[in-house]
Amino acid sequence: MTETGSTRRPMTPPAIRARKGGMPIVCLTAYTTPMAQLVDKHCDLVLVGDSVGMVLHGLPDTLGVTLDMMVLHGKAVRRGLNSALMVVDMPFGSYEASPEEAFRNAAHLMRETGAEAVKIEGGEQMAPTIRFLSQRSIPVVAHIGLTPQAVNAFGGYRVQGRGAEAEQVLRDAHAVAEAGAFAVVIEKVPEALARQITEDIAVPTIGIGASAACDGQILVVDDILGMFVDFQPKFVKRFAQLGNDAESAIAAYAEEVRVRSFPAPEHLFSDSNP
Repeated sequence: MTETGSTRRPMTPPAIRARKGGMPIVCLTAYTTPMAQLVDKHCDLVLVGDSVGMVLHGLPDTLGVTLDMMVLHGKAVRRGLNSALMVVDMPFGSYEASPEEAFRNAAHLMRETGAEAVKIEGGEQMAPTIRFLSQRSIPVVAHIGLTPQAVNAFGGYRVQGRGAEAEQVLRDAHAVAEAGAFAVVIEKVPEALARQITEDIAVPTIGIGASAACDGQILVVDDILGMFVDFQPKFVKRFAQLGNDAESAIAAYAEEVRVRSFPAPEHLFSDSNP
């Protein structure tokens, strides 16, 4: 039985790491205070993802997301969380140049938002940075496989780790785990490879388009709610169709305004009623 509601203890990076091989870790994204309040009741880890650029700001990819944007949304999410662990994505260009620059920007994100950890994309090449941050009290979630910030290098959002590529993804997983990451996101890789990585490394794996055998799962909350009517990646299951419901509600409102049936008498004020 899991703890729920106000009885849940605040989640920590060591507590997430200790879930390796145990109860699956439930993770979702959030970008706003109201959504954070909803997911906090049910999630172990909440990611303020740089996917906010595409989901809320209409950007074509995550490359245009800035530190200031992550701070803004991180602060909003922090106000809505009581127990889930909050992790903030480090945006493109904020950590690749050197471990020292990564530390400055990670410390800034954590100080400004109250996040307990940051997430960094990349495998072997980012292991020294992950080690540098971990040794300086900045908990890190690593992200391997399809790393969206490298979409141009990959030539699109294609599956990673097929055929001869599998060995590199496996090396990436071992490198980031050994460097000190307390969890590893595995995105859009073949199921068998994700299963092997989960068996091989000592820290929890969090899958997105990976395997049910991973130690946890993460999705973009707007995707599982069906907010986007014409967009559904293969690895997403819609648990609601709010986009369709919202469009229907907006159409109904527009029609009532045009025929002057809204506002009705019960929505209006007179000299006597409150």
